[in-house]
Amino acid sequence: MTEPGTAAADSTTQQENGGEATAYSWYVLGVLVLVYILNFVDRQILSILANDIKKDLSLTDADLGFLYGTAFAVFYSLFGIPLGRLADNWHRVRLMSIGLAVWSAMTAVSGLSRSGAQLTVARIGVGVGEATASPAAYSLISDYFPQRLRATALAIYSSGLFLGGGLSLLVGGLIVEQWNAAYPGGGPMGLVGWQAAFMAVGLPGLALSLWVATIREPIRGAIDGLATPTTEAPFRGFIAELANVIPPFTVIGAARRGASALVANLVAAGVIFAAIQILTGVLGVATRQQWIFVGIGVYAVFSWASALRSRDLPTFRVIWASPAFICTTLGYGMVAFTSYASSYWAAPYAERVFGIAKAELGWFIGAPGALAGFLGVILGGRIADYLHSRVAAGRLYVTLFGLLAAILPLIGAFTTNSFTAFVVYSFVAQVMSSSALGGAAATSQSLVLPRMRGTATATFFLATTLVGLALGPFMAGYVSATNADNLSAGVLSTLVAAPVGLVLLLVAIRSVPAAQAGLIARARAAGEPL
Repeated sequence: MTEPGTAAADSTTQQENGGEATAYSWYVLGVLVLVYILNFVDRQILSILANDIKKDLSLTDADLGFLYGTAFAVFYSLFGIPLGRLADNWHRVRLMSIGLAVWSAMTAVSGLSRSGAQLTVARIGVGVGEATASPAAYSLISDYFPQRLRATALAIYSSGLFLGGGLSLLVGGLIVEQWNAAYPGGGPMGLVGWQAAFMAVGLPGLALSLWVATIREPIRGAIDGLATPTTEAPFRGFIAELANVIPPFTVIGAARRGASALVANLVAAGVIFAAIQILTGVLGVATRQQWIFVGIGVYAVFSWASALRSRDLPTFRVIWASPAFICTTLGYGMVAFTSYASSYWAAPYAERVFGIAKAELGWFIGAPGALAGFLGVILGGRIADYLHSRVAAGRLYVTLFGLLAAILPLIGAFTTNSFTAFVVYSFVAQVMSSSALGGAAATSQSLVLPRMRGTATATFFLATTLVGLALGPFMAGYVSATNADNLSAGVLSTLVAAPVGLVLLLVAIRSVPAAQAGLIARARAAGEPL
């Protein structure tokens, strides 16, 4: 849906400027960056609070990895699918504003948690709310910026990830230390420092959601000369998508598609259940919640992809049947696997190994990490756009660089005996790994039609959540917990993702040019009315 006299006017201006970005485009991007900063403050603050939460709630490193990664990531990715569909069919600005209010409220609610189970429920709520942000933002950015600037714009937006992550350590550390100093036995309602920190970073998002609601909604695809009409009943598709994703309604949805679809769905559920039992038996009963959550996520994605194939064959073929798209997303997922683990565990590691106070961690890890991520993602995005103008798959060379260049500094960071060296190595590793995002994100958007961008973004983030976020931090925590709380061994164990990512990205580099050139032909062949 569009707002008469506002979105249409802005989009018309863009077309008159030859598909160029306007001043308002950059303003919108700035607001979206603020949203993403708060997104990652609310998500990443668990890092600086981890050791206190572990002590107060009697948790293990594996539990902390589960809380930060899996409990959040599975529902973030699961709800990202129907919310991505809604972003393709409804007012994206309204969707983002509502989602921001939800995840901010649930972050504040995290501060009322008295057990690991209660904090898990709150983290699920944060994940559901945050699932609205990037599908809507990626789609908006793609409609506000022309193809030649898209990787740069997406990289600038993505800088909020690193700025928010760094700011969370600064703010979280200061709040915890000052609160505990003022209230040694607990403050109002018995709240201790880590609980007060959750509430302090959650509540401002409610005000920001009102500002976001003032952004103008552009016409989809107009900047690319592929203006897409609005959908008459946008929520019908969203509700249908929920039924295709949320168990046990997925069984009903499969049955409606026929006997063969029902059998396939039940077989998949059986295989996933068996895998949960095997993994629990091998890795211990304490990991059962991890594999149940991951199993739910995998089953939901399978059910959704099957339904998408039946309902919208062009979108399925362009996304799920495209080796270029799948290898691009999973290739970046391998970068995320290690980078999520290292960024989350860096503060708890430094606090334990080097005895650094929380407030100082914010300055020595949070601030450099924010700068490193910002520099890496901006430079990576700019270089990706430059290479794309010369080589069809040029953006992915930057993603490949980000995967490999971070390995040695990461090893140095988690093996050195010097805190100064740890900070320097971590800074370099963050610059390298963050450079990978802009090129991968822009490549995924270039492989789909305008109407498919929200769904494509949701699919892209499956790699960074179900693969990277749900597994990377947990693996590091599990290895640590089973090796006498050895976080060095835990974080470095996630480097097993590097050779897998190397193979995936090399395949993507070879297949992307043909996939981009044949996009419209493949969509037409699948029934797209172009």
